[in-house]
Amino acid sequence: MSNVETGATAPRCGAPVEGDRPGGAPRVDVLSAREVPLGGPRAMRVRRTLPQRGRTLIGAWCFADHYGPHQVTASGGMNMAPHPHTGLQTVSWLFSGEIEHRDTLGTHAPIRPGEINVMTGGRGIAHSEVSTPDTTVIHGVQLWVALPEEHRDAARDFQHHVPEPARVDGAGIRVFLGSLAGRTSPVRTFTPLLGAEIVLEARTTLTLAVDTAFEHGLLVDSGNIRLIDTVLRPAELGYVPRGTDTLTMMNETDAPARTILLGGPPFGEEIVMWWNFVGRSHEDIVRAREDWEASSDRFGAIEDFPGGRLPAPALPNAVITPRRNPPTR
Repeated sequence: MSNVETGATAPRCGAPVEGDRPGGAPRVDVLSAREVPLGGPRAMRVRRTLPQRGRTLIGAWCFADHYGPHQVTASGGMNMAPHPHTGLQTVSWLFSGEIEHRDTLGTHAPIRPGEINVMTGGRGIAHSEVSTPDTTVIHGVQLWVALPEEHRDAARDFQHHVPEPARVDGAGIRVFLGSLAGRTSPVRTFTPLLGAEIVLEARTTLTLAVDTAFEHGLLVDSGNIRLIDTVLRPAELGYVPRGTDTLTMMNETDAPARTILLGGPPFGEEIVMWWNFVGRSHEDIVRAREDWEASSDRFGAIEDFPGGRLPAPALPNAVITPRRNPPTR
């Protein structure tokens, strides 16, 4: 998936709907989504919650797009021609539909609901993502993970995994990265991370033990979820700083509610994000763009894609400055 949008919004601070915040309970910041197109005259539109003006990362998670459910006949589905990445891992997770992934490693792999694709584009990789002809509804999330400085030129890699579901107190949990609720994903990452789909039954309350060294974000796909003491609505992401050992969430609706839980220790490095590149300086971005436009071997080629590749947009008329999170309160 491609980042072609530069605007951002500020988070709002959560507050209890009734009464005072329980003593010692962390404050939940609510990140509201903004709708952006993926590009083209029939662009599929997505809801973006990371990055924000007030929050660039949650752990090493630096980008979160949430899309659908889209009727493919109306939206055209997903049709992302070959495009490059540097300095990151892409994480693809579907709720419905099927997407065909091709990359310059020679990978040709579909992804379906309940499966994860993780692609590493350190020094450089390119891939395409196209919804399959049998897909009628496309719905899911696309996430990026920033690579730390010592690994930001890591070799190209691709991993596919089907996590085993767990059942905990009226909730279904699929852990696609890291460990939670007695499940551990075998997918390799370059910093400690947590990624899980959690589906809560109607009017269910779930309390999960979590790592106190992690900060967390809960993205709501459907339903109204009270996270600790703050209500999150669909397409909102609730941020919880590190230091808490449990997260309590309650589905306040009469139907199942679906969420994505992200986490990791705070990422202390500054990063520069532009288009599909993560670097450390403006010069990193300029060099990556030049290499892509020159069809450099840095990114490789997808020989069997039926069409052209995405050209890079023009650089802004200003130096792209590094960003990091605000100090932890």
